[in-house]
Amino acid sequence: MIELLTETAIQEPQRIRGLEMPWNRVMGSTETPARAARALGPWHPQEFTAECVETVPEAGAMMTFVFRRCDGAPLAFRAGQYVNVAFPVNGEDQEPVDRSYSLSSSPTQPWTFSITVKCDPTGLVSPWVHENIKPGTVLEMLGPVGAFHLPDADRRARYLLLAAGAGITPIMSMVRTIHSLPGHADVVVLYHGSDAGGFAFHRELAYIASVDPRVKVYYSLGDRSVPEGWEGLSGRLTADMLEEVAPDANGRQVYACGPEGYLNTATELLKKVGVDDTSIYVEFFSGDRQTLLEYQAEVALAADVAEEIAEEIAESAEDYFESQPAAFGLYEPGYDADGTLQASGLPLEVSNPDVPGSGPSADSPGGEPEAGPADASSFDTVGTGSLTMSFMRTGINVRIDPTERILEVAQRAGVRIGANCKEGMCGSCKVVKLSGDIEMNHQGGIRAREISAGKFLPCCSTPQTDLVIDA
Repeated sequence: MIELLTETAIQEPQRIRGLEMPWNRVMGSTETPARAARALGPWHPQEFTAECVETVPEAGAMMTFVFRRCDGAPLAFRAGQYVNVAFPVNGEDQEPVDRSYSLSSSPTQPWTFSITVKCDPTGLVSPWVHENIKPGTVLEMLGPVGAFHLPDADRRARYLLLAAGAGITPIMSMVRTIHSLPGHADVVVLYHGSDAGGFAFHRELAYIASVDPRVKVYYSLGDRSVPEGWEGLSGRLTADMLEEVAPDANGRQVYACGPEGYLNTATELLKKVGVDDTSIYVEFFSGDRQTLLEYQAEVALAADVAEEIAEEIAESAEDYFESQPAAFGLYEPGYDADGTLQASGLPLEVSNPDVPGSGPSADSPGGEPEAGPADASSFDTVGTGSLTMSFMRTGINVRIDPTERILEVAQRAGVRIGANCKEGMCGSCKVVKLSGDIEMNHQGGIRAREISAGKFLPCCSTPQTDLVIDA
């Protein structure tokens, strides 16, 4: 005879006050922590390789890729941060294409970590990722980076988490982290999607909400047609919707991630319902200035700590960067009528037959005599400024002042350099500097070996002297 389980009154568990990340006491300890404990602290961004160990299809044309570091170390990060990944889209013998993806896993399970990628059929990288990244694939990464993350300790821990589309990935990391930790918390998640079957992680979110009374999850279909049987909300984000799901929004810390238009709307609506600017954290595509400055300060502090303990954390962590920003999903290349705008990053010896004086050497298969390097003195000169940039592929000299960013001035002069984030994050504008000095304040979009090879990011660089650039 099978006995039926009956519902009984179950008391809620007793919890400590607030939330505290597991590494917080290590970072604040006056004693010397053990090596393993230190390794779990998100001290600094690192360069490392990671192996894919699992792929998990998600709703909404998304795929989760689970990785582990090849050096065996944990990936220590804060919930909401991201990694910059080098994808060999054009083949193993060509320069990789860098993209930034939010971590969707929880840092409380650091021995593996996940990124979740939405496939854009018109994109350069995401279709390749979905088709080619399998268990056993090894990729170069840089991270963790990003100022958009939960605090290390919060005595109140009252959050409103807003997500739209692929913006659910860092929000999911936050939800998983909170669910895994002891302590009092009050979390409301509002997730906007375009169709009822397109909400990634919906099964896990439903499970967490069913077993963890601290978490409530709401869905909205935006302004699309609502299918029969839909029990969630409908319509775009409004002040009334915020009041409905979180009438006490002005007493919560708000984290919002999604397309820029959604975030601009959310920011204005949150102010209308009484949420103070200091309680709103958003993950813009290119990052707002305040977030950039905050993260630069954060990484500078982390770098100081890392210098003292680098050897103990991971032997592979040799180079540290002042990295930063706010990337919530993927960075795809720009396009124009002629196709993709993508910095080529070709080796210095490659010649360009369109530039006067360049061509194959006498020893090359073409058998023609070496013409010698192009003579920049024969180029037309445009613009104003105290310094000159010579673009050898384009065949033009551009005048610039030391306070101006190189990318902006170059593009105004007609030099074709692909660019997306324009904040030193995505690496899409990477070019080679043949001579001269620049000051670069990048945010994780370039690696140490690339800088050593003469490459730089013109979007976040200013000239210190006259420059000769392979673009």
